[in-house]
Amino acid sequence: MRLLQINAWSIRLSNRLQDMIAKEAPDVALLQEVFESPSEIGLFPTLTEFVHSIKFHHQYFSPVYDFGFMDTRTEFGNAIISNLTLNDKATIFTNREYVHNRAIDDDYNVRNFQHVVIEDQNNKKIHLINHHGYHVPEHKRGNEFTLKACRQIVDYATQLDGPVIIAGDFNLEPSSESIAVLNDHFRNLTTEYGLVTTRNDLTHKVEACDYIFVSHDITVNDFYASTIVASDHQGLVLDFEV
Repeated sequence: MRLLQINAWSIRLSNRLQDMIAKEAPDVALLQEVFESPSEIGLFPTLTEFVHSIKFHHQYFSPVYDFGFMDTRTEFGNAIISNLTLNDKATIFTNREYVHNRAIDDDYNVRNFQHVVIEDQNNKKIHLINHHGYHVPEHKRGNEFTLKACRQIVDYATQLDGPVIIAGDFNLEPSSESIAVLNDHFRNLTTEYGLVTTRNDLTHKVEACDYIFVSHDITVNDFYASTIVASDHQGLVLDFEV
C-alpha cells in the first residue's frame, strides 16, 4: 500500500498536486491546510473540487474553523482522501475547539487530529492519524502546547488495536522535546531515512517539520520525499505493508 503526506498549502498549486498524486499513486493521502465550502470560492479549489478532479472516491474533512467569504461559509482544516473506504472516523482537538466565524485577528492555532481506519487487500485494519501541529512563529523547537498535543496523540494512538501510522506537518524540528515523545513509541521515518529538510524553494525555511511515524508492526518497503513541488512543503511517500 502507498500513503502520501503533505501540507497542501490550501491546494493553491492544484495542478502540481494532481501531478504528484498521479506519479506517486497513493491509496490514501493525508493533507493539512485545505479549504472546504458548499460553493466555489475562486481563489483555491475546495477539498471536494480537488477530490473530484483526481477521481478519488472517499474523503474525510476535519475543520478547525470557518469564516465568511463572499456569500458563503468556508472552512479550513485537515483532510484524508482515499480510494479505500474510510471507517471509524473521529476528530479530536488538541488546542481549543472549533471556531465559528473566526475573525482575522483571532488565534489561528486551533488544532485537531483525525483518526480513520482503512483495510488492506487482506482485510487487515490499519489506523491512520493526521495532524497539523501548533505553530510557534519564532522557531520550531515547540512549547508547552506542542508537548501537550504530542502526548495527547501518543496516549490516543497507543490505545489502538493494530498497526498505526501517524503523519502530518507538526511544525517541529526533529530534535524538539515534543517529537521525542512520539519517537519513544513509534519509528520516525523522517529522521530514520535522513531527511534533512521537508521544505523546498518556495520558502526560505529549511527545517524538517513534516513526519510519518509508524508502529513497529508495519513493514516499510520504501520512504522518500517526492520530487514534485506542489506546496511549500515536500510530499512524503510511504510504501508499506502489514
